[in-house]
Amino acid sequence: MNKILCIGEALIDMICTDKGKSLSDGEHFLKKPGGAPTNVAAAIAALGGDVDLSAKVGSDPFGDHLIQVMQDFRVNTNHVIQDKKHFTTFAFVSLMENGERDFYFNRGADGELNKQDVDRIDLTNYSIIHFGSATGFLPGPLKEAYAGLLSRALKQQNFVSFDPNYRHLLFKDNQDSFILQSWYFMQHCHFFKVSDEEALMLSKKNTVDEAAAYFLEQTNAVFAITLGKDGTLLGMNGATCVIDSIAITPVDTTGAGDAFTGAVLFQLRNYSLHEIKQLPAEEWIKIIINANKAGARTCEYLGAMEAFKHLSSDIFN
Repeated sequence: MNKILCIGEALIDMICTDKGKSLSDGEHFLKKPGGAPTNVAAAIAALGGDVDLSAKVGSDPFGDHLIQVMQDFRVNTNHVIQDKKHFTTFAFVSLMENGERDFYFNRGADGELNKQDVDRIDLTNYSIIHFGSATGFLPGPLKEAYAGLLSRALKQQNFVSFDPNYRHLLFKDNQDSFILQSWYFMQHCHFFKVSDEEALMLSKKNTVDEAAAYFLEQTNAVFAITLGKDGTLLGMNGATCVIDSIAITPVDTTGAGDAFTGAVLFQLRNYSLHEIKQLPAEEWIKIIINANKAGARTCEYLGAMEAFKHLSSDIFN
């Protein structure tokens, strides 16, 4: 049993290619499949893993496109539901001249994945369940689906992975709710990955080292704090260490964190929960080194899905 299940949003990113223009002024947009858990599933499949995606998309051309892209990566889409009543979710993004992002989120089917939908999934088929929140902590059915699946996964003794995947433009008016829900997952999962900015926000500390110390006190999970060019901080068993990043000239960092997470889970897929809990720090360091390689490879190409086409487990050698 080495299958992985990723749950969460599958959506279309509409990227405005008119640099410096607001969404209202932009005229040219590039359609890109996205959603953090969707990206993680694609990365796992690209590396050679057996992975299923649980998500909801519209019964429309964009939902068809998302499913086809996943199938092209050999992600199992049996648990991707096409909703006839809701359109596929869109995220419109434009990079303004001042560096800020003009963002509009047109939420549709992704938020309609409900507890009944995921209750139909037989968790005995999976060794790992990955939650990538982003939209999963917004009010609605998906939030309840997350909570229900987490409860079942813990009872089933699945290995639980979590990436809070904070998006300020989604939670700027309700950050406290996001933090509270994230902590519940962090204190119940077995592994979580956060960026340095997320670590400071969730811990309410002033430095990454202080945040890491707080995570060690408050959780039992192994965790990784990604530090960009400065590497990755690994925390486990009361201690931390920093693993160097891979030196590259980045083209596009989109999807690098999802590739990192996908690589971690890919390497853990053949272990039982008990075996993972017994892994020594030396083995976890190797896992993080390889995950850094996957993240770095992703940064060398434009667009997450395009980058994942160049992922393979050969990069771990």
